[in-house]
Amino acid sequence: MGRGGDTPFSSKSRKADTDREGFPRALPFPFVHLHGVGKGDYLHACRTVRALKAKNPLDAPPNSPPDEPAALQDARREPVLTLPGALTAYIALLAVIHLRVLLPPELENWTIDVFGFIPKRYDSSLLNLAIPGGAGAKVWTFVTYSLLHANLTHLGFNVLWLLPFGSALARRFGPVRFYLFLAVTAAAGALAHLLTHEHAVAPMIGASASVSGAMAAAIRFAFVRGSFLSFSRSDADTAAKVPALPLSRALRDGRVMGFLAVWFGVNIIFGIGAIGVDTEGATVAWQAHIGGFFAGLLLFSLFDPVPRARPNAADASSQDISDRV
Repeated sequence: MGRGGDTPFSSKSRKADTDREGFPRALPFPFVHLHGVGKGDYLHACRTVRALKAKNPLDAPPNSPPDEPAALQDARREPVLTLPGALTAYIALLAVIHLRVLLPPELENWTIDVFGFIPKRYDSSLLNLAIPGGAGAKVWTFVTYSLLHANLTHLGFNVLWLLPFGSALARRFGPVRFYLFLAVTAAAGALAHLLTHEHAVAPMIGASASVSGAMAAAIRFAFVRGSFLSFSRSDADTAAKVPALPLSRALRDGRVMGFLAVWFGVNIIFGIGAIGVDTEGATVAWQAHIGGFFAGLLLFSLFDPVPRARPNAADASSQDISDRV
């Protein structure tokens, strides 16, 4: 036995615990004085030291990231731009249909005549004018024209406006309501075009009326506190499902009125100036835009599944600004 009750080490164990020069081998933990300990205490000490090393930031691997809040980690994993499935499918459909430009010119013109909206088709004064599509085209062209586009620029502009407004609306309505809403606003745009171009022979194509309707519907809740155009924006799904303001109260919101002024101003300028959407100088059917816009603004409540805001919560949009001051 060694002095002071130290745990004895035989010469054999000492040899195993020393290197060739007689110095103690490096232990897996700082040197401690062992007094009356057994194997279990030794293992316990090893575990304790390893735990202390794990907690010591200086011993952590140099490339290990620091601890981050869970919300920040989730935000980093979330893509910059996420589209709901309904809108992604709609954009993909528009892109696939636009491949018709690869068809021979005769067949491409036939598809425009059959599926484009032609006001002259409804003119009973000229019975001898033969327009492809027959009686059925008088029904389906109120919607199918919105799936055709003149060129990639025309298609790209409509898709660009659909990304923010269509995304919010698709999340709010769900696929079925969203597609039905686009069809109704397209029909409203066709009706407005028919009333203002009764004898026009040129076909109207493009999803602009539906896009305008989606924009009008979205501003019913876009500026509400927590929505996608407010200063205190929530995540995409929550922002799209905030209670919408009543139309009368929304029209008293300065931001909504500013949006309406800019939107109508741009469309009127495009209409008066007859700015073309392609190299052939096809004019913008701005009356159809306005028809779709009014339909989206007025018919929003018929499609909206989110309960209306309470009267005392209707001032959420103005509160959104006051909290920033």
